[in-house]
Amino acid sequence: MRTRFILIDTSHAGNVGGTARAMKVMGFEELVLVNPRFPNVLNRDETVQRASGALDILKNARVVSHLDAALEGMTHLCATAMIPRDFGPPTLTPREHLGALAQEIQGRQEHPGGEHSGVAFLFGSERFGMKNEDVYRCHVALTIPSNPSFGSLNLASAVQLIAYEWRTALGGFESTLEPPWPVAASVGVERADAQAVAGLLKHWEESLIQIGFLDPLAPKKLMPRLQQLFNRAQLTREEVHILRGVAKHMGGRVAGKEIDS
Repeated sequence: MRTRFILIDTSHAGNVGGTARAMKVMGFEELVLVNPRFPNVLNRDETVQRASGALDILKNARVVSHLDAALEGMTHLCATAMIPRDFGPPTLTPREHLGALAQEIQGRQEHPGGEHSGVAFLFGSERFGMKNEDVYRCHVALTIPSNPSFGSLNLASAVQLIAYEWRTALGGFESTLEPPWPVAASVGVERADAQAVAGLLKHWEESLIQIGFLDPLAPKKLMPRLQQLFNRAQLTREEVHILRGVAKHMGGRVAGKEIDS
Protein backbone atom coordinates (compact mmCIF):
# COMPACT_ATOMS: atom_id res chain seq x y z
CA MET A 1 0.00 0.00 0.00
CA ARG A 2 1.43 3.35 -1.02
CA THR A 3 2.19 5.55 1.97
CA ARG A 4 3.58 9.08 1.92
CA PHE A 5 4.80 11.25 4.79
CA ILE A 6 4.50 14.98 4.15
CA LEU A 7 6.26 17.63 6.25
CA ILE A 8 4.89 21.15 5.81
CA ASP A 9 6.94 24.30 6.56
CA THR A 10 9.57 22.34 8.51
CA SER A 11 12.08 24.65 10.19
CA HIS A 12 14.59 22.28 11.83
CA ALA A 13 16.85 20.19 9.61
CA GLY A 14 17.35 17.62 12.35
CA ASN A 15 13.66 16.77 12.31
CA VAL A 16 13.87 15.94 8.61
CA GLY A 17 16.68 13.49 9.31
CA GLY A 18 14.80 12.07 12.30
CA THR A 19 11.72 11.63 10.13
CA ALA A 20 13.73 9.71 7.52
CA ARG A 21 15.06 7.40 10.21
CA ALA A 22 11.60 6.85 11.71
CA MET A 23 10.19 6.00 8.29
CA LYS A 24 12.95 3.55 7.40
CA VAL A 25 12.62 1.73 10.72
CA MET A 26 8.95 1.13 9.96
CA GLY A 27 9.52 0.21 6.32
CA PHE A 28 8.18 3.37 4.63
CA GLU A 29 10.01 5.17 1.84
CA GLU A 30 8.12 8.14 0.44
CA LEU A 31 8.89 11.53 1.96
CA VAL A 32 7.84 14.93 0.60
CA LEU A 33 8.78 18.32 2.07
CA VAL A 34 6.54 21.31 1.43
CA ASN A 35 8.26 24.69 1.57
CA PRO A 36 10.95 23.79 4.13
CA ARG A 37 12.92 26.59 5.77
CA PHE A 38 16.18 25.52 4.12
CA PRO A 39 16.07 24.74 0.37
CA ASN A 40 19.06 22.40 0.79
CA VAL A 41 17.64 20.73 3.89
CA LEU A 42 18.08 17.19 2.52
CA ASN A 43 21.84 17.66 2.29
CA ARG A 44 22.55 19.59 5.48
CA ASP A 45 24.92 17.99 8.00
CA GLU A 46 22.35 17.91 10.78
CA THR A 47 19.83 16.20 8.52
CA VAL A 48 22.27 13.50 7.47
CA GLN A 49 23.47 12.93 11.04
CA ARG A 50 19.95 12.56 12.45
CA ALA A 51 18.98 10.20 9.61
CA SER A 52 21.48 7.68 11.06
CA GLY A 53 21.81 5.65 7.89
CA ALA A 54 18.42 6.31 6.30
CA LEU A 55 20.16 8.13 3.47
CA ASP A 56 18.11 6.39 0.79
CA ILE A 57 14.98 8.06 2.19
CA LEU A 58 16.67 11.46 1.94
CA LYS A 59 18.03 10.73 -1.53
CA ASN A 60 14.59 9.90 -2.90
CA ALA A 61 12.70 12.61 -0.99
CA ARG A 62 11.07 15.45 -2.91
CA VAL A 63 10.90 19.14 -2.08
CA VAL A 64 7.88 21.04 -3.42
CA SER A 65 6.67 24.59 -3.00
CA HIS A 66 2.98 23.95 -2.28
CA LEU A 67 0.82 21.24 -0.77
CA ASP A 68 -1.07 20.39 -3.95
CA ALA A 69 2.10 19.00 -5.50
CA ALA A 70 2.70 16.81 -2.44
CA LEU A 71 -0.79 15.28 -2.53
CA GLU A 72 -0.77 13.99 -6.09
CA GLY A 73 -1.97 10.37 -6.20
CA MET A 74 -3.07 10.31 -2.56
CA THR A 75 -6.68 9.32 -1.87
CA HIS A 76 -6.80 9.37 1.95
CA LEU A 77 -5.29 12.28 3.88
CA CYS A 78 -4.51 12.16 7.59
CA ALA A 79 -3.72 15.41 9.34
CA THR A 80 -1.94 15.47 12.68
CA ALA A 81 -3.44 17.94 15.13
CA MET A 82 -3.52 18.16 18.90
CA ILE A 83 -6.59 20.43 18.95
CA PRO A 84 -9.80 19.58 17.03
CA ARG A 85 -10.76 22.20 14.43
CA ASP A 86 -14.24 23.64 14.19
CA PHE A 87 -15.79 22.45 10.93
CA GLY A 88 -12.79 20.19 10.41
CA PRO A 89 -12.60 16.42 9.94
CA PRO A 90 -13.25 14.02 12.82
CA THR A 91 -10.47 13.86 15.39
CA LEU A 92 -9.40 10.33 16.32
CA THR A 93 -6.39 8.62 17.84
CA PRO A 94 -4.16 6.71 15.40
CA ARG A 95 -5.24 3.38 16.88
CA GLU A 96 -8.92 4.24 16.54
CA HIS A 97 -8.63 5.14 12.88
CA LEU A 98 -5.78 3.27 11.25
CA GLY A 99 -6.84 -0.31 11.94
CA ALA A 100 -10.21 0.20 10.27
CA LEU A 101 -8.57 2.14 7.42
CA ALA A 102 -6.10 -0.66 6.69
CA GLN A 103 -8.87 -3.27 6.63
CA GLU A 104 -10.99 -1.15 4.31
CA ILE A 105 -8.20 -0.51 1.82
CA GLN A 106 -6.91 -4.08 1.86
CA GLY A 107 -10.44 -5.34 1.32
CA ARG A 108 -10.85 -3.16 -1.78
CA GLN A 109 -7.51 -4.26 -3.20
CA GLU A 110 -8.39 -7.96 -2.87
CA HIS A 111 -11.11 -7.58 -5.50
CA PRO A 112 -10.31 -7.30 -9.23
CA GLY A 113 -10.37 -3.67 -10.27
CA GLY A 114 -10.23 -2.51 -6.68
CA GLU A 115 -9.06 1.05 -6.22
CA HIS A 116 -5.39 1.44 -5.39
CA SER A 117 -5.29 3.82 -2.44
CA GLY A 118 -2.52 6.14 -1.41
CA VAL A 119 -2.43 7.23 2.23
CA ALA A 120 -0.70 10.47 3.19
CA PHE A 121 0.23 11.60 6.69
CA LEU A 122 0.61 15.37 6.99
CA PHE A 123 2.65 17.12 9.67
CA GLY A 124 2.79 20.86 10.25
CA SER A 125 5.60 23.16 11.33
CA GLU A 126 7.32 22.65 14.66
CA ARG A 127 6.12 25.99 16.04
CA PHE A 128 2.56 26.32 14.78
CA GLY A 129 1.42 22.86 13.69
CA MET A 130 -0.88 22.52 10.71
CA LYS A 131 -2.80 25.43 9.23
CA ASN A 132 -6.57 25.20 9.43
CA GLU A 133 -6.97 25.20 5.66
CA ASP A 134 -4.60 22.22 5.38
CA VAL A 135 -6.43 20.29 8.10
CA TYR A 136 -9.75 20.93 6.38
CA ARG A 137 -8.49 19.13 3.27
CA CYS A 138 -7.94 15.92 5.22
CA HIS A 139 -10.29 13.04 5.91
CA VAL A 140 -9.28 12.72 9.56
CA ALA A 141 -7.21 14.55 12.14
CA LEU A 142 -5.03 12.18 14.15
CA THR A 143 -4.29 13.17 17.71
CA ILE A 144 -1.69 11.34 19.77
CA PRO A 145 -2.83 10.70 23.37
CA SER A 146 -0.35 12.52 25.59
CA ASN A 147 -0.01 14.30 28.91
CA PRO A 148 -2.75 16.99 28.91
CA SER A 149 -0.47 19.42 30.73
CA PHE A 150 2.50 18.78 28.41
CA GLY A 151 1.29 17.53 25.06
CA SER A 152 3.96 19.05 22.84
CA LEU A 153 5.67 16.29 20.89
CA ASN A 154 8.85 16.56 18.82
CA LEU A 155 8.07 16.33 15.10
CA ALA A 156 10.29 13.32 14.39
CA SER A 157 8.88 11.56 17.47
CA ALA A 158 5.34 12.17 16.23
CA VAL A 159 6.28 10.70 12.85
CA GLN A 160 7.73 7.63 14.59
CA LEU A 161 4.52 7.06 16.56
CA ILE A 162 2.26 7.46 13.54
CA ALA A 163 4.53 5.26 11.40
CA TYR A 164 4.51 2.56 14.08
CA GLU A 165 0.73 2.60 14.42
CA TRP A 166 0.28 2.44 10.63
CA ARG A 167 2.75 -0.41 10.27
CA THR A 168 0.98 -2.27 13.07
CA ALA A 169 -2.38 -1.71 11.37
CA LEU A 170 -0.92 -3.13 8.15
CA GLY A 171 0.17 -6.28 9.95
CA GLY A 172 3.61 -5.35 11.22
CA PHE A 173 6.80 -7.27 10.56
CA GLU A 174 7.22 -10.91 11.46
CA SER A 175 9.69 -11.27 14.29
CA THR A 176 12.72 -13.47 13.68
CA LEU A 177 13.47 -13.75 17.38
CA GLU A 178 12.39 -16.57 19.63
CA PRO A 179 10.80 -15.44 22.89
CA PRO A 180 13.40 -15.49 25.68
CA TRP A 181 11.21 -17.79 27.74
CA PRO A 182 7.73 -19.29 27.50
CA VAL A 183 4.79 -17.50 28.98
CA ALA A 184 3.56 -19.32 32.05
CA ALA A 185 0.72 -21.63 31.17
CA SER A 186 -0.64 -22.02 34.66
CA VAL A 187 -3.46 -19.75 35.69
CA GLY A 188 -3.98 -18.78 39.29
CA VAL A 189 -0.48 -19.86 40.40
CA GLU A 190 1.09 -17.32 42.74
CA ARG A 191 4.42 -16.24 41.31
CA ALA A 192 7.33 -15.34 43.54
CA ASP A 193 7.97 -11.61 43.68
CA ALA A 194 11.29 -9.95 42.94
CA GLN A 195 12.20 -9.74 46.62
CA ALA A 196 11.72 -13.48 47.09
CA VAL A 197 13.85 -14.28 44.04
CA ALA A 198 16.56 -11.91 45.27
CA GLY A 199 16.57 -13.68 48.63
CA LEU A 200 16.84 -17.06 46.90
CA LEU A 201 19.75 -15.83 44.79
CA LYS A 202 21.58 -14.55 47.87
CA HIS A 203 21.01 -17.85 49.67
CA TRP A 204 22.38 -19.80 46.69
CA GLU A 205 25.39 -17.53 46.44
CA GLU A 206 26.29 -18.17 50.09
CA SER A 207 25.86 -21.94 49.74
CA LEU A 208 27.83 -22.14 46.49
CA ILE A 209 30.71 -20.35 48.20
CA GLN A 210 30.50 -22.82 51.10
CA ILE A 211 30.74 -25.87 48.85
CA GLY A 212 33.58 -24.32 46.83
CA PHE A 213 31.68 -24.02 43.56
CA LEU A 214 31.83 -20.21 43.57
CA ASP A 215 35.02 -18.27 44.20
CA PRO A 216 33.97 -14.95 45.81
CA LEU A 217 37.23 -13.36 44.62
CA ALA A 218 36.55 -14.33 41.00
CA PRO A 219 32.78 -14.83 40.68
CA LYS A 220 32.74 -14.11 36.94
CA LYS A 221 29.15 -14.21 35.58
CA LEU A 222 27.75 -17.14 37.55
CA MET A 223 25.28 -15.19 39.68
CA PRO A 224 23.87 -13.02 36.84
CA ARG A 225 23.38 -16.20 34.81
CA LEU A 226 21.57 -17.85 37.72
CA GLN A 227 19.44 -14.70 37.99
CA GLN A 228 18.37 -15.06 34.36
CA LEU A 229 17.74 -18.78 34.85
CA PHE A 230 15.42 -18.04 37.79
CA ASN A 231 13.69 -15.28 35.79
CA ARG A 232 13.05 -17.58 32.83
CA ALA A 233 11.64 -20.22 35.15
CA GLN A 234 9.02 -17.75 36.48
CA LEU A 235 9.28 -19.36 39.90
CA THR A 236 6.31 -19.82 42.18
CA ARG A 237 6.58 -19.12 45.88
CA GLU A 238 6.55 -22.85 46.57
CA GLU A 239 9.43 -23.40 44.13
CA VAL A 240 11.44 -20.68 45.86
CA HIS A 241 10.97 -22.52 49.17
CA ILE A 242 12.15 -25.78 47.56
CA LEU A 243 15.27 -24.18 46.07
CA ARG A 244 16.09 -22.44 49.33
CA GLY A 245 15.82 -25.81 51.02
CA VAL A 246 18.33 -27.20 48.52
CA ALA A 247 20.70 -24.32 49.28
CA LYS A 248 20.29 -24.89 53.01
CA HIS A 249 21.19 -28.56 52.62
CA MET A 250 24.28 -27.73 50.54
CA GLY A 251 25.62 -25.39 53.18
CA GLY A 252 24.62 -27.68 56.04
CA ARG A 253 26.37 -30.74 54.60
CA VAL A 254 29.63 -28.84 54.23
CA ALA A 255 29.40 -27.68 57.83
CA GLY A 256 28.85 -31.28 58.94
CA LYS A 257 25.32 -30.62 60.16
CA GLU A 258 22.30 -32.84 59.79
CA ILE A 259 19.44 -30.97 58.19
CA ASP A 260 15.84 -31.90 58.88
CA SER A 261 13.73 -32.21 55.74
